[in-house]
Amino acid sequence: MPLVTVLGPGGGLDEAGQRALVRFVAQDGYGADIVFAAGTTGEWDRIDNDARQRVVQVCVEELAKCNASLGRGERPIEAWAGVTAHSAADTLANLDFAIAHGADAAVLAPLSIPGVEDPVRFVARDVADLLDARSRRIPIYLYDNADIAVDPRVPHIRTRQVKAMSRHDFVRGIKVSASSKVLGNYTRAAAGFRERGEFGIYVGNAMLIFDLFRPRPGWLGAVAEHWNRRRLSGGMPIGVVAGPANALPREWARAWQVCRAGDAERMQRAREVAAAFGASCRTPAGKRSIACLKRALHRLGVIASDAVAPGTPALAPEHADAFDAAFDAVRDLARDALGELWVSRAPRGDGT
Repeated sequence: MPLVTVLGPGGGLDEAGQRALVRFVAQDGYGADIVFAAGTTGEWDRIDNDARQRVVQVCVEELAKCNASLGRGERPIEAWAGVTAHSAADTLANLDFAIAHGADAAVLAPLSIPGVEDPVRFVARDVADLLDARSRRIPIYLYDNADIAVDPRVPHIRTRQVKAMSRHDFVRGIKVSASSKVLGNYTRAAAGFRERGEFGIYVGNAMLIFDLFRPRPGWLGAVAEHWNRRRLSGGMPIGVVAGPANALPREWARAWQVCRAGDAERMQRAREVAAAFGASCRTPAGKRSIACLKRALHRLGVIASDAVAPGTPALAPEHADAFDAAFDAVRDLARDALGELWVSRAPRGDGT
């Protein structure tokens, strides 16, 4: 779950709110398998580097407490740190910080770092050298997202570059926020990475999982599934990174479970809930995904402030009431479609 960064009214990090969010998405073991801090949903490119580092530290610390309270010693919820910054030096500093403060893995978007013209060389030299100099190594996951690429003419990491970077044992996978066609390019290429071990593909456009894993009945379905598997010949994705899960952690955990199981009926129910929340974030002024996530968390009593970072489209006051009503309807729909167990528990414990 890629966490939002909780900001106070003055724009600084609200540490208490960030800790509360970590506890909320853990959902007593019914929520996140991995907590990803300081990513795109966390407005990494709109907060300063000190705030990026601090949000990683806070999330790692609070998640350790959650794991201890849940007794998750053998299979803990993991803490992944977004380390991408506006320079190579700050990115490496963030990686060093994540290692020192106990993050389980780091997520790196090499095409989003100004001045890094050769992502393969950056990983092979700068990142590898830093990891070699540390007594503790952590895995690195690449991140491909055209929306945050420095050069719009180079929106995606080339598959040959991914293959070259995957030769390093610390590069374990990639999160792809792109169309199914682009995702298929990566999964096909991933088949060539298997000699080093598993190379995981994570779906960044979360709604795609409902199509990727959807079973199709009859012989036409068998043909469609054959071509889908062929298109994704490197193997199916091993995870989904869902921004909406900030507000709906149990609901999205359930969506992933039923998609992996290929349970068509329950997949359709989960899809209806996810689609309803997506629709609620579309306002007359345009889509307001991050602002709506924070508004939802504020409404649930998880965080005290729904402030967004400078440059992030805000939810207009005149649209807030309509979103509140739509979000309440989404939770009611989730109760009917998924069952009470899979409706996220609000901190105040009344489930509303």
